[in-house]
Amino acid sequence: MSVPAMPLEEVTQRAIHILSREMGVADTMRFLKQFVTGAGNYTEEREALFADLGLDEILAEIRKSRSSGNPDNPAK
Repeated sequence: MSVPAMPLEEVTQRAIHILSREMGVADTMRFLKQFVTGAGNYTEEREALFADLGLDEILAEIRKSRSSGNPDNPAK
């Protein structure tokens, strides 16, 4: 006996529905996020972003952000 395969889109929709029902939306999203790949070229973006800054300047900005309680950078 063979079972016809569902289209992948339908499998995905059913899985998300089941996960949401059993685990809640927030935990479902956290689970799914681990499978999402990034986009772009981080190396090129980093070089463009920090092209005019030296290591000491970057470190000073990190320390300044942390000491000011910046909500975008909560780590201390």
